[in-house]
Amino acid sequence: MNASLRVKTSMATKTTTKKVTEKKVPASGGMEASVYNMQGKEAGKITLPESLFGLSWNADLVHQVVTSMQANERNPIAHTKDRGEVRGGGKKPWAQKGTGRARHGSSRSPIWKGGGITHGPRNDKIYARKINRQMKQKALLVVLSRKYKDGEIIFVDSLEMKAPKAKDAKVMLSALGGVFSGMNKKSNAALLALPRADMPTSKSFRNFGNITVDEARNLNALSILKAKYLVIAEPQTAFDMLSSKKVAQTK
Repeated sequence: MNASLRVKTSMATKTTTKKVTEKKVPASGGMEASVYNMQGKEAGKITLPESLFGLSWNADLVHQVVTSMQANERNPIAHTKDRGEVRGGGKKPWAQKGTGRARHGSSRSPIWKGGGITHGPRNDKIYARKINRQMKQKALLVVLSRKYKDGEIIFVDSLEMKAPKAKDAKVMLSALGGVFSGMNKKSNAALLALPRADMPTSKSFRNFGNITVDEARNLNALSILKAKYLVIAEPQTAFDMLSSKKVAQTK
């Protein structure tokens, strides 16, 4: 084998591994995070439970849960008719033998113009997948831990609008955007997790296409991964809700 061929072979078989940079989390009880107010200023510190924000990354679990949830959300609309559903074609086009032409049994065969469609999209196809409860809960906690390690979780002491005003909501987003650069994305900028249903707050952010508002008890792996940032209001209340979703795990 000549030298050039050996070089090409070595280059073809060489693999590179991308390293993911993560924050180092203390082994126990040392995780702290800053809590901000609606003006974007630091209002204090909060100790984070390791059972919620200290889990190791599990790509296979998250992928399986997220793709299953996406499949469950599918609502098929496109629908094509097969040869048994299109109109006409009941009579044999011509005799089986003696005409010199190819034999056909129906003018609505898929090879005929106006015939049925083969392997086309069908709205009666079921894409739903079963997700085990513990898998879904564990995936949520794994995603929360990864978001925290990547610095993409914002803790806010309170997020409650007295009246539904988009102007006040914009001021709050601008204040947080001064601290976290990704808050001004045109889409999927942040998911606001409220401790309870609050209509004035939800209405204040309704016209912002890059912001989603939901209750903390409804958080799941898919909704969190859709947004750049996760904003958790009243963190301690949210921790109590999320703690009920903890599952036994081996670290």
